[in-house]
Amino acid sequence: MSPSDLEKALGERFPGCMKGRTMYVIPFSMGPIGSPLSKIGIQLTDSPYVVASMRIMTRMGADVLQSLGASADFIRCLHSVGCPLPLSKPLVNNWPCNPEKTLVSHIPERNEIVSFGSGYGGNSLLGKKCFALRLGSILAKREGWLAEHMLILGITNPQGVKRYVAAAFPSACGKTNLAMLTPTLPGYKTECVGDDIAWMRFDEQGVLRAINPEFGFFGVAPGTSNQTNPSAMATIAKNTIFTNVAKTADGGVFWEGLEKETPAGVPITSWLGQENWTKESGKPAAHPNSRFCTPASQCPVIDPLWEDPKGVPISAIIFGGRRPEGVPLIYESFNWEHGVMVGASLRSEATAAAEHKGKVIMHDPFAMRPFFGYNFGHYLAHWLSFQKKANLQLPKIFHVNWFRKDAQSGEFLWPGFGENCRVLDWVPRRCDGQDVAQVRVLSYCKRAFLNHSNFIFFLNRNRPSV
Repeated sequence: MSPSDLEKALGERFPGCMKGRTMYVIPFSMGPIGSPLSKIGIQLTDSPYVVASMRIMTRMGADVLQSLGASADFIRCLHSVGCPLPLSKPLVNNWPCNPEKTLVSHIPERNEIVSFGSGYGGNSLLGKKCFALRLGSILAKREGWLAEHMLILGITNPQGVKRYVAAAFPSACGKTNLAMLTPTLPGYKTECVGDDIAWMRFDEQGVLRAINPEFGFFGVAPGTSNQTNPSAMATIAKNTIFTNVAKTADGGVFWEGLEKETPAGVPITSWLGQENWTKESGKPAAHPNSRFCTPASQCPVIDPLWEDPKGVPISAIIFGGRRPEGVPLIYESFNWEHGVMVGASLRSEATAAAEHKGKVIMHDPFAMRPFFGYNFGHYLAHWLSFQKKANLQLPKIFHVNWFRKDAQSGEFLWPGFGENCRVLDWVPRRCDGQDVAQVRVLSYCKRAFLNHSNFIFFLNRNRPSV
């Protein structure tokens, strides 16, 4: 909306909105305190849930204020659930919010984020998507770096050689599972730097360095189990906030995927409060987008350099999504320009974290569609600008698809989970220039790159008939 309409809308909502509640002041750092890659924010909120969650998801407290000093260089974050006391209407499931007047706004000219009416994590934990991606992408454009919806993973091969990769998948497409991968190949080791967001900047030697600006994991609960992600299950065993999951009568939590790990006969109360829930009820036990909020330091495979203020060196960038047909397990882009096109053309089956209903294939360029902070054309130009800069070691760019299905049976063709290390073995080998790839030229690639001299040279050298 226009700035004038926004000011009017905010003026109608915020005066008196915290009446009867406690206002909390949260100083927090996105990234290690004092790192040149980090940024500071200060959030005001009337939600104890937000305070507790931000304490897990960010570095919060007096150390942040000391680092900030007298500087005014911080992001201003204002949030209210929009339910002053006494209440004008009863709460649903004891969850204060004001959905009729929910408004989440980002004001880059003032380095400000204003959120009203919602208690949901992405709308109320303003350091997360709002700061780290929407406003973060604008800061990155201004200052010449990248703020991306990417996990960061370290891979060590049996020879002891370690590489770091960043990977962008839409929400609920397996980022956390990949970030905490348990390899099935002997001698391989993977370690997690972050599972959701990467801030990346080229250093003085031209190496792309990445930090995880977050301090915890805000992961999708359904589908998480000891079979799919044992590291996540170990991480959430304590000091964890669960949102919109089901409860068991013995004091535990439950969601779809934990059937084999929950004792038979234990009564379950669904996230909607339905007691003695069963599968036959016709509704899921946990909300499909229910979450766990847990400290990253508790992860058994957390990388020893995850808080290194310099960041970790990125060798490869991987894009991917849920594509049941037509997209191979993995392919490599020919160059940085082609890689940007791969990211820009990313598509994926819709998930519960998106607003689409049903399993439609939606465009989600760079897995950033809900998180772009500025014009997408300018965003592409920003990515493309790095190839014009001298002495930069541009990472190779790949695309993966764990979710291709057999047309007859509907079963996944690739086993996924720990077996994904076989793909992650191939990526560093290609980064080292090993001849372990086959050239396949698709018709759309011919058209898209018909006028690209480097690509034509590649074709002429490898396929004389083209």
